[in-house]
Amino acid sequence: MFNAELLTSAKVQDFIELATKKKMDALQVSTHLAKEFSNEERAAIMDYMALVPKFRDKFFAEKTGNSAKNTQAAFLLCDKLALEQSTAQDIGRWKSTLWERARQANKNSNESAPVVHDLCCGMGGDSFYLPRDFLAIGVDLDENRLAMYRYNSSVMRGVSRESSHAHAILGDVREIAKENDSGSTALASPKADYFTIDPARRALEGENQRDLRNLTPTFEEVIEISKHYKGGMAKIPPGYPICEIPRGTEILYIGSRTDCRECLVLFGELAQNPDHVRAVMVDKTGNTIAEWNEVRDEKREARNESEQSQYDHNYELEGRDRVYTTASSESDLPLGNVSKFISEPSPVLLRSHLFGIVALAHDESTHLISPGIAYTTSEKPLPSPGFANFEVLDSAEISTGAVRAMLKAHDIGKLTLKLRGVKVDPDQEIKRLKPKGKNAATLFYTRLNGEKIAILTRRFEQ
Repeated sequence: MFNAELLTSAKVQDFIELATKKKMDALQVSTHLAKEFSNEERAAIMDYMALVPKFRDKFFAEKTGNSAKNTQAAFLLCDKLALEQSTAQDIGRWKSTLWERARQANKNSNESAPVVHDLCCGMGGDSFYLPRDFLAIGVDLDENRLAMYRYNSSVMRGVSRESSHAHAILGDVREIAKENDSGSTALASPKADYFTIDPARRALEGENQRDLRNLTPTFEEVIEISKHYKGGMAKIPPGYPICEIPRGTEILYIGSRTDCRECLVLFGELAQNPDHVRAVMVDKTGNTIAEWNEVRDEKREARNESEQSQYDHNYELEGRDRVYTTASSESDLPLGNVSKFISEPSPVLLRSHLFGIVALAHDESTHLISPGIAYTTSEKPLPSPGFANFEVLDSAEISTGAVRAMLKAHDIGKLTLKLRGVKVDPDQEIKRLKPKGKNAATLFYTRLNGEKIAILTRRFEQ
């Protein structure tokens, strides 16, 4: 049972710092806690202790290069699910720049600092990095989540504990939005100008909700909510069907070099480029690495479900302690044979479906080698960091003898295997191939016009 008062007490937090400093193991921690706390309290404290290094890394770590250190020994209030669903600091800091449009709009109208409803606020991640002069008000149906929001607002935004209750509303976000628009006196807080919302996507803790349309509130309800504010942003799964997102909005995909973490739909005054799709790659501190922006493509969005299904088929392959997922995506690129370079689009370009436009703008020879598989091939390397480029050395059919012969011919001993459209376990396949040689290479198992092919490459650094 969640116990906010227990977890935020000085006694518990002092003990956690002591246990961390002394590097106590689980048995030592349990033994110490048993002296003062009930079994239920001890379990709650130990569960919370496991989250402390995780939320410090997610929200407080100073990240440079491949290392990170915690710059604050601060405590936040959360449970496992709230922490998993909350926006991390790199994305949160970048998203804070989107609110500058709201600031400018309010300056032009001579109004006071903007008020933002953080709908379905959870532990408050979407409020943490709002500009400090904005008033953020959390709204949630769960009192435990509101307790997290209040406590965390005092830590992250400097809101006093006394006034934090005025900055949180217990209620259904759909009804709160209507009351906000109507000017109802039922809300004991200022009328909000803008909103941010992250609809729930998981029914049970630890359950990964794969139905992209199964949001609470639904995306259709989010659209209705948006009508009660000057503008706002809604976070939806990156794979959500773009054809269901209304005109007049801006669609924004955000991630790092290695992932696409969020899809944001910007409404009203926050939509800097209405009817555009934007893909943004950020670094570990929330600064922009690269950005692409294109007009929405009605032709692509009009594809029916049967046409689209060929691009949405993924394999999940267990290999040691991780899961390999192939990636595929719709593209208007033509088909052709393997050229001098094969390139892998970054996740934000892949999810936003902008990779074909970006690639063709750089090299008109760019094409795919098989329908629905997002490996591009071209006569010259495509621009980094949007694409990871590999120089093609050789190719063969996917059979043990043919691939081994190809590796031997190029003296390959160290091998990285990449998969799209072919189902094998990478670790087991490399062991089976037994590469022996002095050179390193990347081997692609994919398809050429639907037929399986092994393409041997070396990474090309620009």
